[in-house]
Amino acid sequence: MNVGQAVAQAAMRNPSGVAVFDDSGSLTYQQLDQMSNRLARGMVELWECVPGDRVAVYLPNRKEVVELLVASAKAGLVYVGLNFRLDDRELTAVLTNAEPKIMFTCGEFFERLEPFAKEFDFRLINIDGPESGRYHSCLNTTSSDVLQISYQTSASDEFCIVYSSGTTGTPKGILFDHAAAIQHALVAIIEYGIEQSSKYLVQIPHNSSVNITILPCLIAGAAIGFEESRGFTPERFANRIHKDQITHSFVVPTMLFRILEGVPVGDRRMESLVTLGYGASSIPPERVNELVARFGDIFIQLYGMAEIASIGTLLRKQDHAKALAGNQHLLASAGRASLVVTVRVVDPDGHDVPIGERGEVVFAGPHLMRGYFRDPDRTAEAIRDGWMHSGDLGVLDSEGYLYIVGRIKDLIIRGGFNIAPREIEETLQTHPAVLEAAVIGIPDEEWGESLHAVVSFKEGQSSDPVALIDWCVTAGLASIKVPQSLAIVEDLPKNLVGKIDKQVLRSMYLRPGGHD
Repeated sequence: MNVGQAVAQAAMRNPSGVAVFDDSGSLTYQQLDQMSNRLARGMVELWECVPGDRVAVYLPNRKEVVELLVASAKAGLVYVGLNFRLDDRELTAVLTNAEPKIMFTCGEFFERLEPFAKEFDFRLINIDGPESGRYHSCLNTTSSDVLQISYQTSASDEFCIVYSSGTTGTPKGILFDHAAAIQHALVAIIEYGIEQSSKYLVQIPHNSSVNITILPCLIAGAAIGFEESRGFTPERFANRIHKDQITHSFVVPTMLFRILEGVPVGDRRMESLVTLGYGASSIPPERVNELVARFGDIFIQLYGMAEIASIGTLLRKQDHAKALAGNQHLLASAGRASLVVTVRVVDPDGHDVPIGERGEVVFAGPHLMRGYFRDPDRTAEAIRDGWMHSGDLGVLDSEGYLYIVGRIKDLIIRGGFNIAPREIEETLQTHPAVLEAAVIGIPDEEWGESLHAVVSFKEGQSSDPVALIDWCVTAGLASIKVPQSLAIVEDLPKNLVGKIDKQVLRSMYLRPGGHD
């Protein structure tokens, strides 16, 4: 079984069901199956791709993403979804690593990509503008019969490369075969309750959604809707949910905070949602309480990493309910291990630490990446004895709930003490005016490092640095964990998947004069 065959089966089960939609229209599963067969033939017969070639997709959120993903799988090609917000340095690094044979884009980005196509010698196809004739003529003139290659592509063949956000250096190409992607999709179907009748809105960039959203929906025969990922507003999100009666979606915490602030109490536009996943960074328990009280028992928190296809642990709906029934501490956790995933917390030698003690979070399971594409050294560093090392510091309790306390690389060493910023950040976020907070270490001659906090405010709210630092003291933070300095910004910098980008913050505040 490969991804192309799995989608063909979904089309047989649910031919008239909507497979994908956006503002421009929709495709049924039968239409998607036939169109992807034609497009797969075009990739092979017109554009001379051979099995194993990489197909890059540089598009905003729109339905053609699904057409190209399925067609690539049916042609035995490797799908490479790219975030169109990559800067020139990042895009150069990705193209150097992936060496795509062909790239599909739209009129908005075509001129920007032409020099890259010449430099890296790939065919660039604009699906919208003057070049779109090639794309649409392929769909109109090629046969919809299944390619023989589709039957010859095995579960162990390469399916897709997901590029990391690159905030810690050069983006890494995370490679999956068909078997791992399908296995993870089945887990996501079960954990998120995705059914043939589900309507799943892709709100975050599509390149981050292949394993966690797009493929599970395609296998289940559910409908996938695409929403513009730029300029998120709670008003637009709520209107889209209501208009299309969306049942499922996934957002990052920044979006949840804005939904909480921007969707009025009593507003019923989001009542069709049965599952709203969230993840990528932490949310203070107080905010989770507010969300459940406002919108009901619809929330699932995901903790994981792209290298395990996404899902590592889940704070499930029943865990949220359990927390609100008196076990509030669970809202500070990342939940318990997902189906078929083993989660451990280990010391530097790879041995389990005692329950309640800190260590590095490691994962094992059948949907682990094959490795970083063309990067054996970083693969060997990340996967040791079959365990994926996350770089996160965590604590397991006696019931198997995992508590993330920070990133190993984010640890701040002050006066010989290791301080994880997460506790400080969550304390700052309990202040009624604070929307988001991040804490970094900056050089200190006496203590080695001092704690520097950066915050943004909710719309219409404000405070001052002294009051916010006093808030940390009043909240009971140990004196060594109270920030020594604090800056206020309009928005905290984010990486391509919506996480706060501490590398950018460090570059802002560690440069000469940057932390005055």
